Amino acid sequence: MTNSSIFYRSLSAFLMLGPLCFGQYRFTVEDASEKYNAQITVEECQNNNCKNKAAITLFSKSGVKLQTLTSEDFVMNFEKEIKLSSPGTVKLSHGMLYDDAVVFGDFNFDGTEDIAIRNGSGGNYGSASFDVYVFNSTKKQFVPSTELTDIASNYQGMFDVDPERKRLTTYARSGASLLYTYQYQVIPNKGIDMVYEKIRDMSEDPAKVIIKEKINNKWVVKKTSE
Repeated sequence: MTNSSIFYRSLSAFLMLGPLCFGQYRFTVEDASEKYNAQITVEECQNNNCKNKAAITLFSKSGVKLQTLTSEDFVMNFEKEIKLSSPGTVKLSHGMLYDDAVVFGDFNFDGTEDIAIRNGSGGNYGSASFDVYVFNSTKKQFVPSTELTDIASNYQGMFDVDPERKRLTTYARSGASLLYTYQYQVIPNKGIDMVYEKIRDMSEDPAKVIIKEKINNKWVVKKTSE
């Protein structure tokens, strides 16, 4: 994941003590995107996490409200236990969360920023899952991407972005011994295509590795050991 896609990671001095309340917890994000600021309103916050329904409102850097997106199962896990007062706004910054709750980046390599929003823990072995929205230049707004949401929801958390090779990389595992790496290529105006798969079997010593790569639309298989 590029630095521009990594989301707020240091404990903010804006945390405040106070009683629990629902539906009024607000957070702002100002350093995760080159073009946008975001305001997060989440239903429930207590101890070291916030969860349930949330609204993510996007603003231009000049403060113009642009669009509101929603999550039915938003999750933010904080590195330290917190208590928040409501109403009130907390400014999120780097190192504050264990996992990114909102991620900005050019996921389809069209030159515009897209956004991924945490929506539960439906990934591999209960890892984070995300709804992905890509920016539609014609509509001037973010629209859902079914294919990108699929690979951001069914593996181990948010995919990595390789802007040079124009590939998306994601990971999975089966038990303690089988580790998987997948790479997808974005095909303009068509969608995404899996072009690489690596299976590492650590049940043997040395570990066995099978690599499958699509070259000229044909799969080439290599077997090695580590």
